[in-house]
Amino acid sequence: MLGSLQIRNYVLIDSLDVSFPEGLVIITGQTGAGKSIILGALSMLLGSKADASVIGPKGDNCVVEAEFVVPSGDSLTIGILEENEIDPDGGRILMRRVVSRSGRSRSFINDCPVNLQVLQAVSSRLLDIHSQHQTLLLSDRAFQLGMLDHFCGNVGLLEEAASCFSTLRSLQKELLELSSSLERIEADSEYIRSRWKRLDDAGLREGELEELEAEQKQLANAETIKENLYEVEEALGGLDLKEVRKKLEKAGKYLPEAMALAERLESSRMEIKDILEEAASINSRTELSQSRLEAVESRMGLLYDLLGKYSVSTVGELIAERERLSGELTGSDSLALRKEELSHQVASKSKEMEGICRRLHEARISSCEDFAESVSADLRSLELERAVFEVSVEDAPLSASGTDAVRFLFSANGDRPVDVAKCASGGELSRLMLSLKAMMGRFMNMPTLIFDEIDSGVSGSAADKMGQMICSMGRDMQIFAITHLPQVAAKGDAHYLVEKGIDTEGVAATTIRPVQGEERVMEIARMLSGSRISAAAVENAKALLSI
Repeated sequence: MLGSLQIRNYVLIDSLDVSFPEGLVIITGQTGAGKSIILGALSMLLGSKADASVIGPKGDNCVVEAEFVVPSGDSLTIGILEENEIDPDGGRILMRRVVSRSGRSRSFINDCPVNLQVLQAVSSRLLDIHSQHQTLLLSDRAFQLGMLDHFCGNVGLLEEAASCFSTLRSLQKELLELSSSLERIEADSEYIRSRWKRLDDAGLREGELEELEAEQKQLANAETIKENLYEVEEALGGLDLKEVRKKLEKAGKYLPEAMALAERLESSRMEIKDILEEAASINSRTELSQSRLEAVESRMGLLYDLLGKYSVSTVGELIAERERLSGELTGSDSLALRKEELSHQVASKSKEMEGICRRLHEARISSCEDFAESVSADLRSLELERAVFEVSVEDAPLSASGTDAVRFLFSANGDRPVDVAKCASGGELSRLMLSLKAMMGRFMNMPTLIFDEIDSGVSGSAADKMGQMICSMGRDMQIFAITHLPQVAAKGDAHYLVEKGIDTEGVAATTIRPVQGEERVMEIARMLSGSRISAAAVENAKALLSI
C-alpha cells in the first residue's frame, strides 16, 4: 500500500507531505484544483517520462518521494529488490525521483541509486494508475491479451515465452548474418583462391627482395668489379715491402726513429697481405653469369609485379595478405560448421517455442468463457443487465507472447457483440473498464489501485453501484478514487480534498488535506449542488454518508 507521499517544487506544488490509510481513499476537488498534477507527480515517481518543465519556481530541482509497504508474502517484489542488491527493509520501500533543471533525473529505492528500468519493474508491482482516458486501452490488443493472461495465470508461461522468443530471434539473426557472409565468401571464393594461390606459388620469403636487389647490382657490374680487383692485385702484389723494411732496420741501428718506421711498415705489410688475399678471394667468387643475372632480375620482376597488384610496398606485407586470404578460405569451412550448428539450434528453439505457444493457446481457450462470464457478472451488477461480453482468441504472427491475438466483443443491450472499440458509450466503457480493473486487482495481487474519474459518464444509481464495487475492492486492497460523483465519494474510508490557493508570495499553489466530520459533509454537498450549497444538498450528503 501507499503509506505516504512527499512532493517538493513540482509544477504548482511547493511542498506537500501527506499520509494515507488502507482501504478506499477518496480524493475530490474542484476542476483545475490540481488533482491531475498530483497524479502526474506520482506517475513520474513510478517511471514515466520527466523533464525540466515539471520543476516549480522555487528551486533548481523537484523531488517526489513515496513510502510503500508490501505484503510479507510478495516474494516477486522482494526478489526484484534482492536481485538488484537493494535492502528490502522488512517490506518497507521508499522510492524517490529527482529531476534537475538540465532535465536529468535520478531514481532511488531505499536510498540505493537505480536505473529507470529497475524503478519501473518495482513500481509496477506496487501501484497501478487508471486515468480517465485509459478506456482507450480497451481497443489495445496487447492490453486485452494481458488481461486474459492474468486471468489464466499465464505469467510464468509468458516469462518462458519471452525468454525463448528472445533467444530464438537472436539465433535467427546470427544465422541470417552468417548465411550472408557465407554467400559472399562463396561468391568470391574463386577470386580469393586465385589471389591466394598466386602468392602461395610465389614462395615468398621475408627480406628476399633486398637480397636480390643487392645480388643484381653485383651481377650487373661483375666485369667492372673483376677488372678493378685484378688491378688491385697487380698493384699490391708488385710492392716489395720486405726490402724497404730491411733498409729501415739498417738505418735503425743508428736512428731509433727509423726502427719505429720499420716496425710500422711490417704491420702495414701484414695488413696489405690480408687485403690482397681478400681481394683475390672476392675476385674469384664474383661471377660473370648472364643466366644468373637473368634469373635474379626475373625473380625481382615477379616480386615487383606482386607488390603492385596487391598494392603493398614490402614482401612482408605480401606474406600477411597471403595469410589473410588463407584465413578467409579456411574460415569459410568453420563458418559452414557454425551455420549447421546454428540451424540445429534454431530448429530446437523453434520447437520449444511452438510448445510454449501451444500451452498458452490452450490455457487462453480454456479460460475464455470463465473470463467473459466474470466480467459480465460485474457489468450486470453495474446496471448493464443485458450486457454481453465475449472474448475471441485469434491467430497472430509469432511474438514474445505467443501466436494468439485477443479481441473483446461487447454489447450493452443484448445484441450480437462486436469489437468493443466500435460499440460502447463513455459510461459503458467506464463500467467495463472498472470490471476489468477489479478483476486485474484480484488476479494480479496489486496492493494499490488509483482510479482517476473512472466513473466519468456515469450518474444516478449506476454511479452508486460503481461506488459499491470500488468500495468492495477497498476491502482487499488500497484503492484511491479521484471522483466528481458524490455517490462514490461518500463510500470512502478516508476523504482527501485537493485545493488551489495563493501562497504568501502571491503564487498559485496546490495542496491536499484530509477532510472529515462536518467538513466532509460540506464537500459532498458541494459535489451535489455546485458552488451554492443548499440545505437539501447538506441533508442529502448526510444521508449518503450514513448509508
